[in-house]
Amino acid sequence: MKDKNSKLIYISISIFVLAVIAVICKILLDSDVFASLKSVLFPSDNSSDVNKIIEFAHPKYLYLLLTLIPLAAWYIYRRKRTTANLQISTTKAFEGVEKSYKYYLLHLPFALRLGAIALLIIVLARPQSSNSWSNKDIEGIDIVMAMDISGSMIAEDLKPNRMEAAKKVGAEFIGSRPNDNIGIVVFAGESFTLSPLTTDKPSLISLMNNITDDMITEDGTAIGMGLANAVNRIKDSQAKSKVIILLTDGSNNRGEIDPLTAADLAKAFNIRVYTIGVGTKGLAPYPVRTVFGIQRQNIKVDIDEKTLQAISDKTNGQYFRATDNKSLKAIYAEIDQLEKTKLQVTEYSKKQEEFLPYALGALLLLLIEVILRNTVLRHIP
Repeated sequence: MKDKNSKLIYISISIFVLAVIAVICKILLDSDVFASLKSVLFPSDNSSDVNKIIEFAHPKYLYLLLTLIPLAAWYIYRRKRTTANLQISTTKAFEGVEKSYKYYLLHLPFALRLGAIALLIIVLARPQSSNSWSNKDIEGIDIVMAMDISGSMIAEDLKPNRMEAAKKVGAEFIGSRPNDNIGIVVFAGESFTLSPLTTDKPSLISLMNNITDDMITEDGTAIGMGLANAVNRIKDSQAKSKVIILLTDGSNNRGEIDPLTAADLAKAFNIRVYTIGVGTKGLAPYPVRTVFGIQRQNIKVDIDEKTLQAISDKTNGQYFRATDNKSLKAIYAEIDQLEKTKLQVTEYSKKQEEFLPYALGALLLLLIEVILRNTVLRHIP
């Protein structure tokens, strides 16, 4: 009966110890200390991927956790040297004897001590919780991209041709402006709006990529109409900065509105116009359909740079000349830098000491170790 009661007591103590260990592990998991230890000991280059709930005032102390390895090695070595031995001629008499539960719990006190030391090291590193708030005031700008899609835009001085090069660079520019409202206007002999101002960048990029030279049946280059249409789309905007990017490869030869008149209209609404002339100097290869198939003929590049320069001067913009793909991409990159979105961030942070749960956990583990070492798991020597 006595042996039965003793065994029941031992089982109860074991359940209690395991429950305490489970509670301590739950506290550590809730505080996200394991993720914090990993982020401190093995910092990642991309810190924005780590959600830090616990920070440490003295993180270098965490390297003391490495001392647990030699402590464990010392324990194994010392136990082999100090454990009492009894030499007998045969062990047959002990075959079939079940091992006591004490055999399996023999190393539990040392494991509890290691846990207590680990928690004390965490206490030395001063864990702190951090609550932060940030107010972001993102001020985007409104941009309308007015693009020439007349027949001359399929000239092949840019690769594969002017239109495809302009579409590719324009789509990249749209993707690089996540906070801006952007619209698209196309023009040839007349003009129409392909997309009003929107922040839906995937739709804008899709529309840009699907532009073709046959979207407008009336050929020619109505620069004034294209610019006036773009002004009409952006004039009522409440943005502090309004921009039009006008891209063409020719001279105004269609439409009822003169380009400079449209520029005056843009100026009246405080709209800045960046003009881009697309085409090489001199002659450019142009595909012509003949009875023998597609033939390339050299045509004269006729860009009215004087008018484009005057439009940009009137509206405090700039004129650029793109003679190849590289220069066209550089122009959009420069415009991107000139029209940077403003970002204002105000951050607040509050820290609170969080060492107490770990200190209490360490104390509890040491207490359990002392109780077990001097009661149910006591051994001689």
